[in-house]
Amino acid sequence: MYSGLVHAHSGLRWVVLILLIIAIYKAVSGWVNKKEFKEGDRKIFLFTLIFTHIQLVLGLWLYFISPKVAFTEGFMKITMLRFYAIEHLVTMLLAIVLITIGFSTAKRLEDHTAKFKKIAVFYGIGLLLILAGIPWPFRDLGAGWF
Repeated sequence: MYSGLVHAHSGLRWVVLILLIIAIYKAVSGWVNKKEFKEGDRKIFLFTLIFTHIQLVLGLWLYFISPKVAFTEGFMKITMLRFYAIEHLVTMLLAIVLITIGFSTAKRLEDHTAKFKKIAVFYGIGLLLILAGIPWPFRDLGAGWF
């Protein structure tokens, strides 16, 4: 079960990243070109939000069963254990909170340009945090590409 969750969480990261890039592109495009906010825009922003929350649920499930999250004595001195126990969790939670706030506040706005701007800013910051918090293989944290 653990291996399956790790692969699901790692694979879903690519879906989340692609959706975030598409959503940010649409938001910036709508903001800059002063487009009308349409149902299709709302759906891509909502799907992005949903997939980030699914990723969060899988990540929290892994957090409680993973051997990489070990609160043993001196775990803060071990880079990999500190990363998974603290850094990854905090960075991703902050990113998902920002994405959620961006979507929630944007849907209440009446002005189409303001909606696109809100999504672009919050999803953009969320994407940067997610990119910073992913255990990329080149960071030597015991994770692969999938």
